[in-house]
Amino acid sequence: MQIELTYSSNHIEGGSLSHEQTRYIFETNTLETDGGPVRADDVIETANHFRCIDAVIEQARRPLSEALIKRLHLILKSGTSESRRGLFAAGEYKKLPNDAGGVETAPPEETAERVKRLLAGYEGARGAKTLDCLLDFHYRFERIHPFQDGNGRVGRLILFKECLRHGAVPFIIDDGLRMYYYRGLSKWEHERGRLRDTCLTAQDRFKTYLDYFRIPY
Repeated sequence: MQIELTYSSNHIEGGSLSHEQTRYIFETNTLETDGGPVRADDVIETANHFRCIDAVIEQARRPLSEALIKRLHLILKSGTSESRRGLFAAGEYKKLPNDAGGVETAPPEETAERVKRLLAGYEGARGAKTLDCLLDFHYRFERIHPFQDGNGRVGRLILFKECLRHGAVPFIIDDGLRMYYYRGLSKWEHERGRLRDTCLTAQDRFKTYLDYFRIPY
């Protein structure tokens, strides 16, 4: 799960490391290359993503909080070249406007308040959280796009955590589902079936891991 989630989430965001290189970093803390250049940030973010998953598992049964969201971003981006830039703060909300695939997102001056409102509505809702509830939170988080960079990966880590918390089979959006996932997010307000079906497909794939290791669900 560490390797698959880290590789897939980084890869759909443009990460250059292969699946095998991701595995080497996780299993041996080394990197094998074919002699070509490797972006240092890709290596750092891969190692950091493993730590993010550890944090998600540790906090799996606890309510979702702003502190945890910021902590995941801080872990993910620590030590990267971006984290050394003046206007980029790992673990802090964006200082400049950004977009999500060409779609406008929350202005920096509104971001903190909109995240607080999103969390209050999500945690304050009574009853069991369905898959649609989790996906709706994910969609609204990505529309805010609270950090300068890394929003997709942080958002999918949160989604993975909330699946564990609420008894849903977790899932990984791999490269084969990438375009369906992005299209589903773009259509969520008007047609929820696209994103839901994509995630159900990803759940079915994840069940093969659970079946192999004889983990009940």
